[in-house]
Amino acid sequence: MDRQFYVYILASRKHGTLYIGVTNDLARRVHQHKAKLIPGFSAKHGVNKLMYYEIFDDPTSAISREKQLKKWHREWKIRTIEHDNPNWDDLSVNL
Repeated sequence: MDRQFYVYILASRKHGTLYIGVTNDLARRVHQHKAKLIPGFSAKHGVNKLMYYEIFDDPTSAISREKQLKKWHREWKIRTIEHDNPNWDDLSVNL
């Protein structure tokens, strides 16, 4: 079975606090953020709405992309979200 890897961006609200992560199980990971099961930045700042994600076939590519996105200016991240998700809908409802 081929495994997929995801780079994702969460937000607290439209134009709110952003969080970028990587996982091999997007539904599980978003649930963890929403339920604040893992202490840290996203739990502290209420960052739990899935705004954007990309799918990769291998972990190395996903981690590389995550590092790239984390270095971006905030406005670039917002533009990336709004390109695919202009209304800032929580994409986790479709997982």
